[in-house]
Amino acid sequence: MLKELLVSSNDRETRVAVLEDGRVAEVQIERRRQRGVVGNIYKGRVTRVLPGMQSAFVDIGLEKDAFLYVADVGEEVEDFDRFGASEENGEPLPVTFLDTPGDAEPATRPPLPSIDDLLREGQELVVQVTKDQIAHKGVRITTHVTLPGRTLVYMPTIDHVGVSRRIENEEERTRLKDILVALRKGPGGFIVRTAGEGRAPEEFAADKRYLVRLWDQIRKKGERAGAPTLLHRDLDLTLRAARDVFAQDFATLWVDDDEEYRRIVEFLDQVQPALVGKVKLWRKSSPLFEEYGVDQEIENALKSKVWLKSGGYIVINQTEALVAIDVNTGKFVGKKRLEDTVVRTNMEAVQEIVRQIRLRDLGGLLVVDFIDMEEEEHRRELVAALEAELKKDRSKNRMLPVSEFGLVEITRKRQRQSLERALTMPCPYCSGSGRIKSVPTILLEIRREILKRIPEGEGHSVLMRVHPEIYRALSSDERHLVEELQEHIGMPIHVQSDEHLHHEGYDIVLET
Repeated sequence: MLKELLVSSNDRETRVAVLEDGRVAEVQIERRRQRGVVGNIYKGRVTRVLPGMQSAFVDIGLEKDAFLYVADVGEEVEDFDRFGASEENGEPLPVTFLDTPGDAEPATRPPLPSIDDLLREGQELVVQVTKDQIAHKGVRITTHVTLPGRTLVYMPTIDHVGVSRRIENEEERTRLKDILVALRKGPGGFIVRTAGEGRAPEEFAADKRYLVRLWDQIRKKGERAGAPTLLHRDLDLTLRAARDVFAQDFATLWVDDDEEYRRIVEFLDQVQPALVGKVKLWRKSSPLFEEYGVDQEIENALKSKVWLKSGGYIVINQTEALVAIDVNTGKFVGKKRLEDTVVRTNMEAVQEIVRQIRLRDLGGLLVVDFIDMEEEEHRRELVAALEAELKKDRSKNRMLPVSEFGLVEITRKRQRQSLERALTMPCPYCSGSGRIKSVPTILLEIRREILKRIPEGEGHSVLMRVHPEIYRALSSDERHLVEELQEHIGMPIHVQSDEHLHHEGYDIVLET
């Protein structure tokens, strides 16, 4: 697979796109005035402790207090000076290996203590943002800090180590575990990142020294500073992409800004010199994202319907609770059996669904409604194909067994707003519902309102101001409604068109 990374930047925003075999697979956008805070570390102050919700709210200096759930609170918060994990006789606790970088705790946990046993109002603690503000919810935080390097993730408050699940070779996993055991002296734990595959022990040691030194600086700053205070800001989108996304399996990193090109080269020269030669400055007159079709893909990602090459299509709808994805045969009618038509549509939809999930950065609970298939073998093939595609996703995800209704449920880690939420705003007409009242509904509302509010024969005339679309209906097909009302109230009704009115809005004035 040919993979390319595109970075387009100006003084207002940075946009990053991942291309796989020429198709856009991922897009991230960061605006200078709306920069996310995921990964930032703060010293905060507890403002409320809610035992009924087993959570607390913490002031970290943002517009809204941050949300802290009891499972994200470490025992070390009671002792502000002790940031490291517990030790016995000065030696690290026994190593527990984790299979996935997302698991920062053992699989089997003791019962969680009550939140009011861990925190009190006014208490100061160091926290890290794990999820940006989404809709009306404030950011989510944890006291379990993680510091990502190029090859390692350092967890100063957790005594466990692991290897990325994307490194599948067992021999390599064993080698990396041996390196971690040798490296692990003192408190805290480490996870080998995917970029650590095949790397020498010296590179891990250098990464460890940098991360431990960084945490020591953050810890000391936290001891001196008052709350709320920003202790550490994560890298901006350009350098995060260079650190977290760009790897040996990428052919090229294209960047269209001279300053960003210089920053990326200098950064990679420190953390991964072998990749510097793959960084190229875009010098063509045509815009980088336009040349690769990224702008059009972003525009398409804001639409609910996605057409498949066969003529079928999928529909993606985001709601507050979940993302619903529906598969339809559309224009594709097949040639022989219905089952063959359905299977081909579903299998084609699998690749596009996963691409759209990554492209739109959809998170939380995703429910996919594939077209019903009669043969069990075809259902097994579909599940296997979906699992294989989901392995391409860098975000942590989990697919549940197919339900008795034929629905496939996927959970996907959500850290930031989806692409749609980041680039759009709620519709001023429908307030985000996607629906507004129909013309007949509004006309009947107007009729009821006039009959209720206008006493028979007590005025000279009635002035009614309506949206232009309602005016057109009252001037043509629904003219009889005005005539009927005039006869009922015994006075003329004057209808005016007002383009400034909401589609559902209207004014009724009794002229005496």
